[in-house]
Amino acid sequence: MAAGLALVGAGDVARTEDVARTEDVARTGGDARTGGDARTEGDARAEGDARADEARAIEGLIGAGDFREALSRCARAYAMPLGRLCMAFTGSQAESEELVQETLLAAFDAFPQYRAEGSVRAWLFGIARRLCGRHTELKARREARLRLVHDTRPRPDASEIALERERAERARAALARLKPSEREAVVLRFEAGLSFREVGIACGIDEATARKRVSRALGRLRAELGEE
Repeated sequence: MAAGLALVGAGDVARTEDVARTEDVARTGGDARTGGDARTEGDARAEGDARADEARAIEGLIGAGDFREALSRCARAYAMPLGRLCMAFTGSQAESEELVQETLLAAFDAFPQYRAEGSVRAWLFGIARRLCGRHTELKARREARLRLVHDTRPRPDASEIALERERAERARAALARLKPSEREAVVLRFEAGLSFREVGIACGIDEATARKRVSRALGRLRAELGEE
């Protein structure tokens, strides 16, 4: 899912779940909340209220200049969703953990310039998006050079693993063919769970443009993955 939802290579089989979910989202028209993830309206409202309270508390800490406590609260509230986002871009657990740390450190440095023009969450995801984009671009260049060397690593024999890897590779390839702006928008919408307004804030565009980018991305993914 930017240069990457890995955008180069399938990665480990244990890490293909995000890509498979992206494929499912594309096939079903973008419904990211199905099955066991379905929640009652009351639960969703309560969770949203808790997130809003936490965001206001963090904004208050930033405004008061208590940057260390603000960073600690950001880490507790957003480290996991940031990790999922970075994992979606990189396909690597180790790389995603490093990028989350870089995001939080970059946020700490930028706290004095924070103006609360959008949600704290969208602001953090915007930082992560830029860092992941830069990281995956550099990674793609390195791996392009490495492809010049024949890969002699042993292939797994299990047919189920091979099929799962092939499915992940198809999804990654489809994502790789999207425009970078569309990849970022669809990852932020479905992997990070941002609203269209927050996607717009994270990408520096308005909400209507964010909706169009996500819609175009899903249409192209469905067109490619739906051919099978």
